Amino acid sequence: MSSALPTADRVIETESDAARDSSVETPDHPVRQSDTSGVGVAASDLVGADVAADEAAGDAVAGEVAVVAGVAGDVESSSAATESPAPPATAERRFTATRLLRIVGRTAWRFGKPFIAIALFLAVWEIAPRVGLVDQIFLPPFSTVAQAFVELVRNGQMWEHVSASLGRSLSGFALAVVIGVPVGIAIAWFRPVADFLGPILELFRNTAALALLPVFILILGIGETSKVALVVYAGFFPIMLNTITGVRTADPLLVKSAVSLGLSPIKLYWKVILPSAVPSIFTGLRMGASGAILVLIAAEMVGARAGLGYLITAAQQNFQIPDMYAGIIAIALVGLIFNGVLVTVERRLSRWRNTSSR
Repeated sequence: MSSALPTADRVIETESDAARDSSVETPDHPVRQSDTSGVGVAASDLVGADVAADEAAGDAVAGEVAVVAGVAGDVESSSAATESPAPPATAERRFTATRLLRIVGRTAWRFGKPFIAIALFLAVWEIAPRVGLVDQIFLPPFSTVAQAFVELVRNGQMWEHVSASLGRSLSGFALAVVIGVPVGIAIAWFRPVADFLGPILELFRNTAALALLPVFILILGIGETSKVALVVYAGFFPIMLNTITGVRTADPLLVKSAVSLGLSPIKLYWKVILPSAVPSIFTGLRMGASGAILVLIAAEMVGARAGLGYLITAAQQNFQIPDMYAGIIAIALVGLIFNGVLVTVERRLSRWRNTSSR
């Protein structure tokens, strides 16, 4: 369009000059007028050709723009098509259900895994007497023993014997803890105390508790005192020895840092030594609890009128074999409860260890 404008100006100027010439010249010059009109016609034809060319160029440019726009639209549509489409609602629900099933399966396996071995043991116990692998008189099926256990719980005999054993074991175990932990700390921290008490403790540590049962009965009588004293003796040594190990393995850098900060001996024991010895001490507590229960059952079998040991002995003498196995199961349950309580308390008191390990 820009090239057409000068051409039009030139045509207008030519027409004006021609008009001037025609006005000046006389009518005797027809040829000049005809020439001027021919020039005007040629100029108008030239202008029309330029306009048509400009319109064709504009149409070509518009076509190119349309092609570019179409290509851009195709690119945008192809890029949109390559993007991952949003999953439908059914796929989302299927994915959520699969994930939920996996979580439930992992949780069930985590909590049910410890009971698989117990379930297999009970299944073998149930099947073996029924198929004749063992005599049902001496080893009744587990279902028969479970019925006897429920019957003892229903008539109150089980609670009577369990409460008697628990009272003795808890009293003796508490005394063992009160005596064993301080003695272990003193032996581990003070060299003179270790030199003085070491020989006598080593002598009694290697003497079995059940071997001293007749001595306890002769000296303390056949009542409750001898049984509690035997429990104290059985639980004292594991607690003391593990306390010594825990105190002696305390981090020396922590102890030196506490001393350099000016902590008193009491605060040093309370803030540094005891927390570092808690895992080892609770290992001794668990060992002492299991040993104390076993010794107590043996003591109740010899001289007692109530308790799980007495229940087992009385059932065996009266040939009530299911009741005897029910008493054994009760002992196992009491031991599991003891251990579970100690493990829970240990985790509660040693949370700093889990935090530091992270």
